[in-house]
Amino acid sequence: MTKQEYHERKERIRHARETERKSYEAAKGKMDLPFLLLTLLLTAIGLVMLFSASFPSAYYESGDGAFYFKRQAIWAVLGIAAMFVVGKINYQRWRGASLVLLGFSIFLLFLVIIPHVGVTVNNATRWLGIPGKFTFQPSEIAKLGVILFFADSISKKKAKMLTWREGIWPYLFILGLIAILMMLEPHLSGTILIVGTGVVMMIVGGIQRWLIGVSVGGVSVAAFLYVKLVEAGVISYGRSRIEMWHNPWLDASADGYQMVQSLIAIGSGGLLGVGLGKSRQKFLYLPEEHNDCIFAIVCEELGLIGACVIMLIFALLILRGFWIALHARDRFGTLLVVGIMTHIALQTFLNIAVVSGLVPATGISLPFFSYGGTALALQLVEMGIVLSVSRQIPAPRNG
Repeated sequence: MTKQEYHERKERIRHARETERKSYEAAKGKMDLPFLLLTLLLTAIGLVMLFSASFPSAYYESGDGAFYFKRQAIWAVLGIAAMFVVGKINYQRWRGASLVLLGFSIFLLFLVIIPHVGVTVNNATRWLGIPGKFTFQPSEIAKLGVILFFADSISKKKAKMLTWREGIWPYLFILGLIAILMMLEPHLSGTILIVGTGVVMMIVGGIQRWLIGVSVGGVSVAAFLYVKLVEAGVISYGRSRIEMWHNPWLDASADGYQMVQSLIAIGSGGLLGVGLGKSRQKFLYLPEEHNDCIFAIVCEELGLIGACVIMLIFALLILRGFWIALHARDRFGTLLVVGIMTHIALQTFLNIAVVSGLVPATGISLPFFSYGGTALALQLVEMGIVLSVSRQIPAPRNG
């Protein structure tokens, strides 16, 4: 080793240590207070609405009207604790766990489709665990796995994202594999969320611009053809959902029952609502009133004004999240927050759109509101990752 090479190597080591020191110091910054408060506010409102919506069915099923609320509250406390812990961890540490988490989630998705291993509910096998005691959806872990892996991998490639070999095909293969596994369950809504989030991260990562237009056009054409093929009877899966989307009153006592009851709940709320806790549709009329259709109970009890306020809080959370992404210290942090907030935004929009009849039913929950302990805890962990990124936002220069 020459003297010059020695000094260059010494300078690289010094620079790496200095970068690590600055990153460590930056990680001691303050969490973004508006984002934190909005997250806690949505979690609190979600628990209140879950208690109200679930009381009749919980009392009917278990004799304890607070059954669902107590279980959700426990997960909420654990999730909030995890959010603060994750928020204190330097988000760069997630790089090392990204590939492991993605591989583990794909392994779990394989387990789900193995006969007698996955848990089946309403003709869909999407869960693992012990029925009636503890179950979870591997798709929830897959969402986080895709976000972490894509953020880590794409952040390192930069100009290589313009190429097909390194910038497009590897990610399309991962999304395609996950989509196939999830459609075998079947789990259409989860597939839409993961694929949509992955594609948005690829766009932000810098793929060729013309591909964006082609992708949007291709998805639109595929959706249009799917609807037409279902209506023509060529495809049987989802046929009743498409028909009931057009007119749920065609079969209001069977296939269209849930949509009809949801629209009745929304219409009954009017402008100001019937009052918190005074919903009528939750008394075993509206199916999934504490899960996928909880927003219909929100509309009934709080009215149009209350529902709009909650949608505004969601919008503020999402916009604040993207603000954090724009001001993140590095490319990895930006992609990480973009992935998380895109997932939350898509899931919120699709749930409200389904409940209000804007799009066909897909069976998708409302973040922070719908019953599901593991889902709530993972959502709060994701918020913790965003808060971790916010702690390293560079301070504005004076002058």
